Amino acid sequence: MNIRRLRKIEWLIPLFAIILCAIGLVALFSASYDSGLEEFKKQVVWVCTGIFLMLIVMFIDYKFLIKISPILYGIAIIMLIAVLFTEPISGARSWFSIGDDLFSLQPAEFSKICVILFVSYVISKIQIQKGRKEINKIYKLTLIILTVTIPIILIVLEPDYGTAAAFIVSFLLIIFVAGIDKKYIFLAVTIVIVAVPLLYLFVLPEHAKTRIDTYLHPETDPTGAGYNILQSKLAIGAGQITGMGILEGNQTQLGYLYPKTTDFIFAVISEEMGFIVACVVILLNVMIIIKAIQVAKGIKDQAGAYVAIGIAGIFLFHTLENIGMTMGLLPITGVPLLFVSYGGSSMMTSFIAIGILLNISSQRKNGLFNK
Repeated sequence: MNIRRLRKIEWLIPLFAIILCAIGLVALFSASYDSGLEEFKKQVVWVCTGIFLMLIVMFIDYKFLIKISPILYGIAIIMLIAVLFTEPISGARSWFSIGDDLFSLQPAEFSKICVILFVSYVISKIQIQKGRKEINKIYKLTLIILTVTIPIILIVLEPDYGTAAAFIVSFLLIIFVAGIDKKYIFLAVTIVIVAVPLLYLFVLPEHAKTRIDTYLHPETDPTGAGYNILQSKLAIGAGQITGMGILEGNQTQLGYLYPKTTDFIFAVISEEMGFIVACVVILLNVMIIIKAIQVAKGIKDQAGAYVAIGIAGIFLFHTLENIGMTMGLLPITGVPLLFVSYGGSSMMTSFIAIGILLNISSQRKNGLFNK
């Protein structure tokens, strides 16, 4: 990569991510202090590993990654099938335990990148042959949908509904940018309106229904299903403007907030660092999403634009869902706050995604959307 391309890189994206990591590490230091800082120490390793991977991926031409995406997609599917035969952890078969529980690898996280690359590959191949509108032919659109449906089904079987939803949001943004006909958008909205109540009544397992019911009426079971979300709301409100101070949060330090290092890390930040820092976290996430969209707008290559917008979709969903659920605005799904929540697979995947964005941004000329 020459100097000219280095100058085109959106360096603000990794800067914003590293600031988020710093805030997350402070929160994790406080949240894991009573357990010997084990999670904090591991997270430092994951952050450093993630940054290292980002730098490596940044120098790999994204076009090469798209070219080998069928292989990556195949590996992802194999891993998603294999993980279904592991021992369940907290009721879910989502992780491969490595090194006597030293590290848990979550295939669904890494498959996000593989699926985005492959879907972009398939759509761009179809459009290169006969134009952008070619994806609106039923059989070709069905093929595109199938590429993302297979991993989604496997992830739902784990079960991991939050990650499955992230795939859906990312895919919808990709096909929207790819030029899908409005009639299909209308049809999809109609299907969702009809399917949601049917899924709730006849398909969702009881624990998933409980999460939705808790989201709607947490006060009906304050010591049971609604406990976590009520404690999260209390923590967020208690922080006020400047927070209660590191290691000083009542809900965080007295053990009322759970799981405080993963799902509810934003509540820890809000309680101990206050409204101002919580807003900074939201703003940094929004800026990363905006910059990812700008990368997509700035690249002439169709496949590159689709990859960038797909990554933006992943970041968008995680930000809205995690922060929304801690505030009681969305159902609890166990989705981490990227770069902030504890987790090696999530951290490394997020930095790999940024590495891809940086490589795409280095090759910007005349944007696909600016024609």
